[in-house]
Amino acid sequence: MHPTHIVVVGGGHAGMTTARALRKQLSVDRATITIIEPRSYMTYQPFLAEAAAGSVEPRHVVVPLREILPNCDVLAGEVTGVSSAANTVTVRVADGNVRQVGYDLLVLAPGSVSKTLPIPGLAEHAIGFKNLGEAIYLRNHVLSRLDAAASTLDEDLRRRLLTFLFVGGGYAGVEAMAELEDMTRAAASYYDTVAAEDMRWILVEAADRIMPEVSANLGQYTLNVLRERGFEAYLNTTLSSVHDGHVELSDGTEFDTDTVVWTAGVTPHPVLRNTDLPLDDRGRVRCTPTLQVEGLRSVFAAGDAARVPDLTSKDSDAVCGPSAQHATRQAKRIATNVLALLHGGKPRKYRHAYAGSVASLGLYQGVAEIYRVRLRGKPAWLAHRAYHLAAMPTWHRKARIAADWLLSLPFRRQVVALGELHHPRREFAMATEAQGTRTAEDDEPVRNRRD
Repeated sequence: MHPTHIVVVGGGHAGMTTARALRKQLSVDRATITIIEPRSYMTYQPFLAEAAAGSVEPRHVVVPLREILPNCDVLAGEVTGVSSAANTVTVRVADGNVRQVGYDLLVLAPGSVSKTLPIPGLAEHAIGFKNLGEAIYLRNHVLSRLDAAASTLDEDLRRRLLTFLFVGGGYAGVEAMAELEDMTRAAASYYDTVAAEDMRWILVEAADRIMPEVSANLGQYTLNVLRERGFEAYLNTTLSSVHDGHVELSDGTEFDTDTVVWTAGVTPHPVLRNTDLPLDDRGRVRCTPTLQVEGLRSVFAAGDAARVPDLTSKDSDAVCGPSAQHATRQAKRIATNVLALLHGGKPRKYRHAYAGSVASLGLYQGVAEIYRVRLRGKPAWLAHRAYHLAAMPTWHRKARIAADWLLSLPFRRQVVALGELHHPRREFAMATEAQGTRTAEDDEPVRNRRD
């Protein structure tokens, strides 16, 4: 008998948790597990805002898959297609070649990507907030705007540099904006010519409220807190264009900015369109309550890419929302259902009542709604940290994150822009150009890097 080959597509919350649970229950002789993920690490996304604001060391919010998944084959590659008819996954690996990976059981958890719209200038000028690279880039970018504003004598340019626009008033956008504003407020104390009051923070939301993850009352409370801190919020408003930093909103408001952050929702990973799996109108894989893909006994799906019926809702058409909370619990149910299939048992249905949300709004400020218990201010901020610290994989990462927080109590946070991280060869390229040592074949790559 050959070991069962289980392939997991995606190394996020759902994929990593599934593979980890299965490896603990299945010996190497019983099953081989391959997890396919381009980055070969899991990012704990609820900590992205704190990593961007400097409250947590960025390396502490990622978990290398090879470390946490011993005896699993971690394939660093991009999935480009899935054929359930042939039981194969198509993968483009680092050398550019394409591999066909066969499977006996498949778990799809590719996650989601930023949901964008055809807005003029958006692709050229905006940045998302979905991964660690974007979070660290945004931190360095925002701090570098303060440096530039402190150096220029052009008032129009200075005003543009100190204006920060966030589009999308959900959990991710509000938390990222609040944490970064808190960071720049602390950074402003080091400048003689830049004050916190000089900065303009603008939130644009298409709906009539922010933070749909919590109750309307807590959403209004969050909005009030942000406005008290000087934020401008435009509700029932959309971004019309952002040409060369000049922003136009649907209500006619216009201003210039050098920073546009797009957090207006997510959409299932586009790789799902290159499969023969049943999809809904939003591009999610249609699943049964047992998390098996409709019509396919050996294929499971979880997380943002899966349309899973919400059995706790009275609405028969309700589905589970795209959250880490559902993704992690769905992964654990998939693991038990896979074990049931391998041992001749019957898969069980996924049922989980949403426990609520916690969000940080900067140091000592937050909102939380946990099983209908609503918290505000410092208690909510503590609940946010306690919950996510408990959910963070591995004890040594919990300890490192706790140490980051403890060190921030007696010491000021580190507020330095390391923009050269994004262009590490720029100075070397300039030096070789000045000394005439650059070869002709280097011209094009260097020019692209400098752009």
